[in-house]
Formats: sequence, C-alpha cells, structure tokens
Amino acid sequence: MKGIPSGWLSRKCRMSDILIIGAFSFLLLGGLVYLSYSRATEESLAEQRLQMVSRQIAMRGVKDKRVLDAMRTVERHRFVPERLLAYAYGDFPLPIGEDQTISQPYIVGLMTELLKPQADDMVLEIGTGSGYQAAVLAELTKEVYTIEIIEKLAKKAEALLQELGYKNIFVKAGDGYKGWPQKAPFDKIIVTAAPGRVPEPLIEQLKIGGRMVIPVGKQEQYLLLIKKEKDGIKKEYSIPVRFVPMTGEVEKTGQN
Repeated sequence: MKGIPSGWLSRKCRMSDILIIGAFSFLLLGGLVYLSYSRATEESLAEQRLQMVSRQIAMRGVKDKRVLDAMRTVERHRFVPERLLAYAYGDFPLPIGEDQTISQPYIVGLMTELLKPQADDMVLEIGTGSGYQAAVLAELTKEVYTIEIIEKLAKKAEALLQELGYKNIFVKAGDGYKGWPQKAPFDKIIVTAAPGRVPEPLIEQLKIGGRMVIPVGKQEQYLLLIKKEKDGIKKEYSIPVRFVPMTGEVEKTGQN
C-alpha cells in the first residue's frame, strides 16, 4: 500500500479500540450512575411512603392493620403527575388533571377503614380518578368495580392499573350516579365525589349488611357512613371534608 507509513494501520486500530472502549466505559458509567440514582430515588420514595402511613394516617387514628399495610404497599407516587413526584407523599390532595384530584392520604385511609373491606368483598367505587383508591381496595378485597365519568381519566387509570398488575380491578367510563347494576349487589360502595344527597340507585345496589362511605353536601360536606341492615338504613356522620362535586345525572335530579 504505497504512500502509507509502516505501522500506521496498527496504530490506527489501537486508537480505534481505545475510543470504543472509552465510549463503552462512559456509557457503562452513565448507566451505573442512573441505576444508582434510580435505586436511591426508589428507596427515598419507599421511606416517604412509610412515614406517610405512620405520621399522617396511623397517628390520626386509623388503626386497621390491613388498611395500613395496603397503604404501605401501594406506591402513591405512581398515581400522581411526574412533575409532582416530589409531593407524592405530602399531607394534601394533588391535581391529576381535568380539574380532579387524588385525595389526601389520610382521607383515603379513613374512608377505607370506615368501609371495613373484607377479603371476599365485591366493591363498587364511584369516581376512579387516578386509580389510587381502587388500588388500595384491590389489595384488601376480591374485586373492585370502579366508574369514572371523565373518559380520559378512566382510560389513563385503567392503563396504569393494568401496568401495575392488578387483575381484580375493572374500570368503566361512565356516569356513576346509577352505579353498575349489571354487577350488583355490592358488599361495599365508596364514592369519591360529593352529591347533595345520597343517590338512591347506590343504596339499592348495596347488599343487606353492606356499608357505603360517601361525602355528602354542597357548601358544607361531611363524610357519611351508611349501613344497610334488614330493618333499614342507618347513617353515621364522620368528619367534614372537601371533595369535587358529583356531576352527570345527579345534576338533572337537583341532588348535586
């Protein structure tokens, strides 16, 4: 090969090898740094979750061990917008889009405990939202049927819940005022939007011996526990709350 100095090709190859090895090492180091960062982030979020349950929920009086364990298990940060990740375990609700919110962790814990979920229960949830409450209930019950009136949120929650591996949650986009009669009756019903009065179709779809937890009211809202017994309906008021109003059919009835 005329015009090429002796030994040049071998030097060129060695230089190429060095560049390739250097690039590989850089990528490997970058990957290790990313994995280390991801692991540290996950560990931090896990610690925040434990503190959330201990300080925000248990210390406020929620005692049911199964409920507390479920809330230690479900990763709340998966249900909030990525830009709000740093606030995922804060003691407050967070916006999830479409003028909706994911409830304050304490409220989720309290409502779940009031419901007294059992392992063989079929539960109806009105207001899927982010899917977080449904995930907590799915850890505690046999099946969760959840309805979300905003189709975009319903699809997003369904996709996330499937990604997280939940096989016992069934999501439907639609108006929750009339419940889910095809799957009724339900052992438990939980509502995460506030009507002015309790929708009668939901009471009808509750089993005898069942419980419903629902925020009720307009300007002033209270968390209401309904027990359906053989001799009638019994109501117990809990704490004042603030939920988004129930929309859809309930507005036509004047009960929103």
